[in-house]
Amino acid sequence: MTPTERAHIAMFSIAAHGHVNPSIEVIRELVARGHRVSYAIPASFADKIAATGAEPVVYTSTLPTDDDPDEWGTELIDNIEPFLNDAIQALPQLAAAFEGDEPDLVLHDITSYPAPVLAHRWGVPAVSLWPNLVPWEGYEKEVAEPMFADLKTSERGKAYYARFEAWLAQNGITTHPDRLVARPRRAVVLIPRVLQPNADRVDESVFTFVGACQGDRAEQGQWQRPAGARKVLLVSLGSAFTKQPAFYRACVKAFGDLPGWHMVLQIGAHVDAAELGELPGNVEVHTWVPQLAVLRQADAFITHAGAGGSQEGLATATPMVAVPQAVDQFSNADMLASLGVARHLPMADATADALRAAVLELAGDPEVARRAEEIRRRMASEGGTHRAADLIEAELAAARPAPADA
Repeated sequence: MTPTERAHIAMFSIAAHGHVNPSIEVIRELVARGHRVSYAIPASFADKIAATGAEPVVYTSTLPTDDDPDEWGTELIDNIEPFLNDAIQALPQLAAAFEGDEPDLVLHDITSYPAPVLAHRWGVPAVSLWPNLVPWEGYEKEVAEPMFADLKTSERGKAYYARFEAWLAQNGITTHPDRLVARPRRAVVLIPRVLQPNADRVDESVFTFVGACQGDRAEQGQWQRPAGARKVLLVSLGSAFTKQPAFYRACVKAFGDLPGWHMVLQIGAHVDAAELGELPGNVEVHTWVPQLAVLRQADAFITHAGAGGSQEGLATATPMVAVPQAVDQFSNADMLASLGVARHLPMADATADALRAAVLELAGDPEVARRAEEIRRRMASEGGTHRAADLIEAELAAARPAPADA
């Protein structure tokens, strides 16, 4: 296939910023190259998808949303079972939506279980757009098996796996549930290789790292450093695990009225700014900020170390204090610290004194600045959005039969 040949590509994801945002610029680039992209997504993200030029295919989801992260529960089975429940009820919706308009290729986030099922049904290739760290050779024995051992012997866990296997079998798939997403045929990895644990053991014939696919984010708005602010600090715990008023108060205590510093504090939708008390003049508080625009002017970043925030900090060479909240954020925090551009500060230890000391140490260390700039340059060389689109077009070309006179 030549780059000018138009194809129909179907993308599948869930209503979560951490899973939609990494794909946005890739989708925008595919549309710009002339492809028709249908993007299956719940209604709350339809406008965001439409802005890329893709056509939103709206389906109803039963997954908890960023509006109430507590709905995810506290046990491992609570975290994974909703994805199966959602997949089972979403599959008929999605099959009907694409009936008679089947795509040439399926793209999907790692959370979208119906996508590989539909690709199998349609006989088209599936490519995973992977938004975080990937499994390496040996991952199952080193990480997955110990993590899932208790679940697999519990009654609820056995029922989950039996139901998952039965659903896959009904759809003609014999792949074990654990491998359905974790071991795709092909994946474009939307994080820099430098964030990947055991990168030397990753099968790069399957997983190709393309680095940050961020774009200019102009549609998110701009931010301007205030006059007189010699140093700028951004504090953000992302979009999901933001119910942390005590943590935000510690940040205000640590940096409020600190000479020369200006703090931009994003508190999310679950905390009222009034809970933080009286705010000094060098502190601005928002429910949401154009994060990349702030980071391009920031001198330090206190982050939950989600995949998106971590790579935005690296892409802007901003030193980070990582205060992880859940899932892969803990390993991301350790990886950032190992690169010499961040400190991992557990939430329980994130006092005002500890936060201030960590930020000042990082921001004042020229070796940290040197390492951060080196990583920024290395990331830029991975290709980003354009390379991701090239890889997807290569999959399209491989899937299409050669002309008879070739």
